[in-house]
Amino acid sequence: MQALTFLPKNKEQLTALKAIAKAMKIDFKTVELTDREKAIDLYGLPIVEKLEQGREDFKNGKRVKIKIEDLWK
Repeated sequence: MQALTFLPKNKEQLTALKAIAKAMKIDFKTVELTDREKAIDLYGLPIVEKLEQGREDFKNGKRVKIKIEDLWK
């Protein structure tokens, strides 16, 4: 038997899918997305990867300090 994964865009779609499954007596389970999965859904994988790389670089000391007086030059 195969399984399907639905990714509803809003609560209305989620409610409709649950109602259909219940009406057809189909077992289902609800799984929460991780923060990373939510970010990928919102912004896309390339942006999330760049943000993660930036955080890792910052953690490893790869950063540039800019003095406030030089900020608007």
